[in-house]
Amino acid sequence: MALVESITVALGTKMPSFELKDSNGKTYQSDQAFGPKGLLVAFTCNHCPYAQAVWPRLIELAKEAGKLGVSTVGINPNIHPGYPEDQPERMREKIKEWGISFPYLVDETQEVAREFRAQCTPDLYLFNSKHELVYHGRLDDNWKEPGKVKRRELWEAIQNLVAGKPISGKQHPSLGCSIKWRE
Repeated sequence: MALVESITVALGTKMPSFELKDSNGKTYQSDQAFGPKGLLVAFTCNHCPYAQAVWPRLIELAKEAGKLGVSTVGINPNIHPGYPEDQPERMREKIKEWGISFPYLVDETQEVAREFRAQCTPDLYLFNSKHELVYHGRLDDNWKEPGKVKRRELWEAIQNLVAGKPISGKQHPSLGCSIKWRE
């Protein structure tokens, strides 16, 4: 497991459009995924301990954000023969097991992850309704121990987005396992 940080992507960057299928084969287009206030895109997977640690908080945050008009999609770029835990059939199991209520999509070619410049799982991007990046960073200030979280930075960004308030430009990178790129 290689620990990697997300890279800086300029705020205001337009979201790359995508068309991906979920683990059951249903197609989702990025334009249709947006809520009235925006979209949270989470590059994540099943096997990474960093992703596993934040999945419960991400699922809860997505429910809260949805009530405010911000939709969520998860994208799994680790469709790789060396990582069977991340295959679509295992994604279906995790959707049930964890109660994932938002689309969890398969990036089989890894092209969408490359277009976003995603580096790790989780790698989190928040876009406003104009498809502009307003937050790219960590979920909160303690990935490992939920009880020790003092700042829910992504949640603060979502609340500010919805309220029309400025979102801090000081954003800490997300940490996680490297995306398992295929050569």
